[in-house]
Amino acid sequence: MSVAKPLPHDAARLHVTGAARYVDDIPTPRDTLHLAFGLSPVAAGSLDAMDLDAVKQAPGVIRVLTAADLPHGGDTSPSNHDEPLLATGNVHYAGQPLFLVIATSHLAARHAARLASIDITETEAILSIEKAIAADARFEDGPRIYAKGDAQAALQSAPNRLQGRIHIGGQEHFYLEGQAALALPQDNGDMLVHSSTQHPTEIQHKVAEAIGRPMHAVRVETRRMGGGFGGKESQGNALAMACAIGAMLTGRPCKMRYDRDDDMVITGKRHDFRIDYDVGFDDTGRIAGLDVTHYTRCGWSMDLSLPVADRAMLHADNAYHLSDISITSHRLRTNMASATAFRGFGGPQGIVGIERIIDHVAQHLQADPLSVRRVNYYADNAASPPTGAPIDNRPLPADTDADLASRGAPPAPGGPIPTPTGDAQTTPYHQPVTDCIINALTDKLAQTSDYAQRRSAIADWNAAQPVLKRGIALTPVKFGISFTLTHLNQAGALVHVYQDGSIHLNHGGTEMGQGLFQKVAQVAASRFGVSPELVRITATDTAKVPNTSATAASSGSDLNGMATQNACDEIRRRIAEHLAERYQTNPDQVSFADGMVRIGAEEITFARAVASAYENRVSLSATGFYKTPDIEWDRIQGRGRPFFYFAYGAAVTEVVIDTLTGENRILRCDILHDAGASLNPALDIGQIEGGYVQGAGWLTTEELVWDDKGVLRTHAPSTYKIPACSDRPDMFNVALWEAPNRVETIYRSKAVGEPPLMHGISALMALSDAAAACGPHYPDLQAPATAEALLAAIGRARDGV
Repeated sequence: MSVAKPLPHDAARLHVTGAARYVDDIPTPRDTLHLAFGLSPVAAGSLDAMDLDAVKQAPGVIRVLTAADLPHGGDTSPSNHDEPLLATGNVHYAGQPLFLVIATSHLAARHAARLASIDITETEAILSIEKAIAADARFEDGPRIYAKGDAQAALQSAPNRLQGRIHIGGQEHFYLEGQAALALPQDNGDMLVHSSTQHPTEIQHKVAEAIGRPMHAVRVETRRMGGGFGGKESQGNALAMACAIGAMLTGRPCKMRYDRDDDMVITGKRHDFRIDYDVGFDDTGRIAGLDVTHYTRCGWSMDLSLPVADRAMLHADNAYHLSDISITSHRLRTNMASATAFRGFGGPQGIVGIERIIDHVAQHLQADPLSVRRVNYYADNAASPPTGAPIDNRPLPADTDADLASRGAPPAPGGPIPTPTGDAQTTPYHQPVTDCIINALTDKLAQTSDYAQRRSAIADWNAAQPVLKRGIALTPVKFGISFTLTHLNQAGALVHVYQDGSIHLNHGGTEMGQGLFQKVAQVAASRFGVSPELVRITATDTAKVPNTSATAASSGSDLNGMATQNACDEIRRRIAEHLAERYQTNPDQVSFADGMVRIGAEEITFARAVASAYENRVSLSATGFYKTPDIEWDRIQGRGRPFFYFAYGAAVTEVVIDTLTGENRILRCDILHDAGASLNPALDIGQIEGGYVQGAGWLTTEELVWDDKGVLRTHAPSTYKIPACSDRPDMFNVALWEAPNRVETIYRSKAVGEPPLMHGISALMALSDAAAACGPHYPDLQAPATAEALLAAIGRARDGV
């Protein structure tokens, strides 16, 4: 089979030769116009007047639009309809679009946008979490609370008790390809939009609203993105809408792309958090009771903040079985660009919170943090054989209910949602944990990384070295896989088999460099028993597969792989039934493997089998559909099964710090990650390596700085420090935990998009460990752990707070 093979990315050669085509590379007609936004210079105030005469008279300017000029209004929000394309009446953050310039070139539009005279009566901006709390500026009437057991009673009776607080900074996505869109007007007022987006259907929906047309009049195509990381889930809406409106009003193609500075100023970031905690525990470190409060800085509009904050709450336990816990979440409105989706979608912030708590407890007990982690782990569940119908290479002879369910077809209406079975251990949101492997995985990683021996050697080093201190940490990951908005857990696919045996495949997922297209091509090739070279996946296109979900929540392979399998199996069944009739045998005697089709004792090439089916008028095209089974979720009550399964992993990071300057280095990282039965080990290992570096960057060097007027000062590579190649560990060992998923995913694989980012948390905990070697007090290291933050932590370790 083609699955499980470490094949290279389908566009790897195009990437390294510069031949891969992105939105900005698409050849445009001669009369294409270019767009740019005029931006607010202040964070809060009333928009009293705009003098745009100089803008309109600037060279190359064709038209200038304000909110009053938009024919159908224009709301870019993915959630709350609270985010106008252009400001109306008030401004809410520095960088908010005020007007739109349509010009003959990109530079002409950008230059003209800076010539406006803007009259704004400035008001005091709410910038900090503390000010937002004081002003009761929030997106829900009050805090959201999820609870299990009796946290307060457990805290009162616990032998030991600690309180603490950690600030966790945001993060700029810094995709290599910036936001971009191109709109081409079509017949009858229709619109073709090329967009660098993770969510073509949302672009289709928002553009249709903006030009006053039904969704069938808008076609959105996305061939690839040069990175997304969640930053292209909703942030591309504004560009696509602006281009479509411009194209509708002028009758000419319109194109827009942000320069890097504009991109960083206009678009949202990862949500930054303040997490307060009150923890009770025994002398082994076992947590008896925990009261944790999340304060989420959301920005000026809702965007995706509610589900992000929800997922942070859903990962406040990480890999730890907490019997008595209360999680409170405040979603706060501030005068900043609205924070948005970012790889992990709130989960990383929740996990940082509990890992910080474990670290604090261990320091208080003067214990190895790993021993505290182990005593709090969920128990591993006994291995069990996979459930559901086997995934084989033969067409199914009949559409029984079990067969349909195994291939992702909708179950019969009216049936109950199955209740997960397993032991009594449940998450704080009452989902049974029935697939835990974290203890065995930790044991394996501790052994292969020589954790115990290295920790002892580091203690000896620190005792002898007055300036350079080392630290080490092993941190786990338990990450839930599924969209928490249940209806998004669906996908479609369209498969054509041509008469020469080549295969054309389209699905709703988008390719942003993660290798999704290659994985899904491997699935299709395996279903037909042919080489992946015979499978061609073309651009994601709303005219081919409708009503798609965003490529997000680590769901790309799970959803689109199963939908593709469903479509391929339907075509394979038709071919098998045709051949069985022709060769006078049963369909279950027909199999597909190694480019051949075997019919009993006979054997023909796949291409000949396809040609025979075509010549006998057998349909060789099919749509496929899949919806994730067995999930239900009540976000208001905080109860249910929001996740189909959990992905696990652990990382060991060793660091060294200079106690005089705060300078630090990651010396070594060892990761063991659970990818289930990997569809493509090479791609998965690449995702794990990249995820770790991105996570470590978020928590160490990537610091977002706004001034006291709410203006982002770290808005370019010169002032915002993402990890470079030299920042990766000199020793970087990544291995996959080889065990199939216990639930029926595509070929028993597991998602490998977001979970690896959380391995970067081990770098933060290792830095805390190194700082703790500087004195008797808890260093209280904050994130990001920049050189300045480390120096402050070293001072606290020596002198106390």
